[in-house]
Amino acid sequence: MNPTVPKHSKIVITGAAGLVGQNLILLMREAGYTGLVALDKHGANLEVLRRLNPGVRVVEADLAQAGAWEQEFAGAAMVLQLHAQITGLGNEPFRRNNIDATCLVLDVIKRHQVPFLVHISSSVVNSVADDDYTNTKKAQEQLVRDSGIPHCVLRPTLMFGWFDPKHLGWLSRFMERVPAFPIPGHGRYMRQPLYNRDFCRVILHCVEHQPKGATYDIVGHERVDYVDIIHSIKRAKGLKTPIVHLPYTVFYYLLKLYAMFSKTPPFTADQLKALTAGDDFSGVDIEREFGIRPTPFSEAIRETFTDSRYAHIALER
Repeated sequence: MNPTVPKHSKIVITGAAGLVGQNLILLMREAGYTGLVALDKHGANLEVLRRLNPGVRVVEADLAQAGAWEQEFAGAAMVLQLHAQITGLGNEPFRRNNIDATCLVLDVIKRHQVPFLVHISSSVVNSVADDDYTNTKKAQEQLVRDSGIPHCVLRPTLMFGWFDPKHLGWLSRFMERVPAFPIPGHGRYMRQPLYNRDFCRVILHCVEHQPKGATYDIVGHERVDYVDIIHSIKRAKGLKTPIVHLPYTVFYYLLKLYAMFSKTPPFTADQLKALTAGDDFSGVDIEREFGIRPTPFSEAIRETFTDSRYAHIALER
């Protein structure tokens, strides 16, 4: 396979210090890419990225504000747009990071005539959910489509993997600290969790092949109920924490109460609604489309929570 972008080319990655970015940069360095430029506004998580990836150019920048970071796009062969607000209270952080920052980044890409963009959207654009994350991710994807920039779009489902500060990573750490782990209702809420390393391999394929105008729904290849995910984490970490089921309404109002005392709740009432919305996503066969064999869920969980190099590292939210 001959990549269309030489491995020494400048590739700018926005939102590089998040879950996808941290895993992607490790993978791209393993593949021999040497011109990576990592942009993010989260200083502590950028320090993790620097420590794990010596030699990568790291720039701390708030992409919702014009600044010196814009010059990093000069001469870039490609932009990988990963930045997104995933959790938060109220509309403002979602609008600022998913809409305002994207508008500015797209303008900078056009000004510097960067030839290709890989945009990381989300499966929620196909969701029945109605919340700030879903609505702003839909708007963000439309901004990319309307920009006129050659691009492809990837829409992943719920992801898990090394460094996860939210989702399964947070749940696993919560399970270690509490005397009993609560589950809303019966817990039989079907999920399609996507292993982050598999998703990063898909991104790398798009870097190498630049499928202009393509949109790919990237879905975890196994359907797993939420309660079974929790039991899988418990087994992988060798925990003894009992799992208890709470009535849905009680769980919902406990989340509302928690949000009154936390500016960054890891799990919100809106996310509980999304968890139980009954979404069943369909996606491309990544083995047939990209030549990537999906990692079995049980194996991916084991790698995520037992790897001696990275399992102990959690990003800040």
